[in-house]
This record gives sequence, C-alpha cells and structure tokens, in this order.
Amino acid sequence: MKIALIQTALVWEDAQANRDHFTQLIQSVNEPVDLFVLPEMFTTGFTMQSQQVAEDMQGETLKWMQNVANTNQSAICGSVVIKVQNDCYNRFIFVHPSGEIQTYDKRHLFTLAGEDQNYRSGRDRLIIDYKGFKICPMVCYDLRFPVFSRNTVDYDLLIYVANWPKLRVNAWDILLRARAVENMCYVVGVNRTGFDANGHEYVGHSQTVDFLGNYLVEPRENEGIYVVELQKEPLFETRKKLAFLNDRDAFTVLD
Repeated sequence: MKIALIQTALVWEDAQANRDHFTQLIQSVNEPVDLFVLPEMFTTGFTMQSQQVAEDMQGETLKWMQNVANTNQSAICGSVVIKVQNDCYNRFIFVHPSGEIQTYDKRHLFTLAGEDQNYRSGRDRLIIDYKGFKICPMVCYDLRFPVFSRNTVDYDLLIYVANWPKLRVNAWDILLRARAVENMCYVVGVNRTGFDANGHEYVGHSQTVDFLGNYLVEPRENEGIYVVELQKEPLFETRKKLAFLNDRDAFTVLD
C-alpha cells in the first residue's frame, strides 16, 4: 500500500482555504497512491471554537473528501470538527475510493487546551480494512495513552493525525517509535507546520516507522508530501519470527 503523508501549514478556521490548499497539494502528487493522510483538524487548525466551525456529516468537507477519493481512486483521511445534534467531536474520517465513510472520535481530549470543555470524547476504537491492511486510526493526544492503542486485534498499521507543537515534538518522535515497537506494526504520523492563532509553532516531523522502530520516512520540518510504500510480507515474517505479541496481556479498557 502506497501512502502520501501531507505535511503543511493550516489556515486558521478557514475550511475553504484549507480545502483549496489540500486540493493543490494532492494534484501535485505525480504517482498513484492508495491513501492520502492529512493532519488533525485539517480544515481549521486546533481550535476550541467548536460550535462556530463545526460541520455535519453532509457538509462541504465530507463532499470534498469523497470527491478527492473518487477522482484519485484513493482513500483519504484526517480529522475534522463535526457536530452531531448539540455535541462536537474531533472526528477522524476515512473515506474509501468507493465513497464509503468510516469514523473514529478522538478518545483522549487535550485538557491543557480545554478540548474537553468544547468537544465530546469518543469511546470506541475503529479498525479499518483497506487494501489488505487492518488500520487503527488515532488522533494526536491519543498517542500518549498506549493502553487504548494496544494491539489486541492484530492490526497492521496505526495512523496518528496531529497538531503537535514544536515545544513537545521530541515526545512525538519517541512515542511514535514506541507504539510501533510495542505493537509490532507500522506507524504513520502526520503533523502540521506553521503557526496557529494562539502563537503555537508546529514543525511537522511527520514520519513512518516500521514494526522494529526503523524509519521509513524520517521526521522533517519543511512542508512537503512524503510517499511511502508499506509491505505486509516483512511484517508477517517478523511477527512469526519474533512472536512478542503472543505474550501480550489480556485486558479490557473501561470508561
């Protein structure tokens, strides 16, 4: 499976400007890819003005994602502020080339920024079947909580989309590699660049890590699109040879 990690700055709370920018970036990719991965809250930046910027599941961003998926015959994913009745969610959205939509609502809300006061937490983990890979999507702060992402179902790929600031980017690098090693899976992390309206700086460090903690895409700070191809055979061979997951703990995550 060939994945394009799209690392770029975001226009603050301007969904149309961000969609237009991502359209240009996606059109610039001169090779077929199976999946485009965009950052967390890719239409707005990491805003706490949830009620003002939220869309619904029939909104323009969902239509845009389906159009991109259909035009390129590629899946596309990232998180968007979505409103359901009176509640807002930081929702990871995965759109298949067919137009099918699967969603995961961010479970761990970033209390330091007041995310828990403006969004409702998700409860259920999602496993996506795509191109022969089992994919587990996560959003930003979820990265700090390994119990919830523990590989109890033999998924092949963890995807983290984020607005992770420069101040703590060293933790981002460490934890992505840790999640890959402990879960014996590929990990893709896509972060933004630039500054937001709160003055926070983001330096990207989008990356791809294999199941032994080796970089397939190394962290970089410049805006760019980084394409990587993942193979299942080396993953399965390594899991067979180094059967660490056979010794994992059995547990249930409680609310």
